[in-house]
Amino acid sequence: MHPFEYSPVAPTPDAFKTLYDTTGWGPTSREASYYAGALAGSWCVQAAYCDGQLVGFARVISDGHLHAFITEMIVHPGYQRRGVGAHMLSSLLAACHEAGISDIQLLSARGKAAFYQRHGFVPRPQEGPGMQFVAALCG
Repeated sequence: MHPFEYSPVAPTPDAFKTLYDTTGWGPTSREASYYAGALAGSWCVQAAYCDGQLVGFARVISDGHLHAFITEMIVHPGYQRRGVGAHMLSSLLAACHEAGISDIQLLSARGKAAFYQRHGFVPRPQEGPGMQFVAALCG
């Protein structure tokens, strides 16, 4: 087992794309430059490395005061269940709490809700607030 190194600095777009492509969330044909803007728009990030390779990444999008949204909680499949995700999530939550943000939300990938529940998250009630935009973008 290798020790992990953590960093509050965003990885390169190339490293992020390589990790992102392990999720199956988007087309792998996207160029790394596509992800540069997303990384730049992050309020807080946590990256995990093993032997210099990006093996985990998570980020927060926030106004820095009222609301925070944790997104892209990714741990490379070969490094899951080793505490990487828990460490990254704890770091992001600490940053939110230090800023006084109490409204912290996220969307859980299928089958991952129990992980977030172990860390203090609860599912929104079915009748609770929240909607997702699904219509095709105009243009």
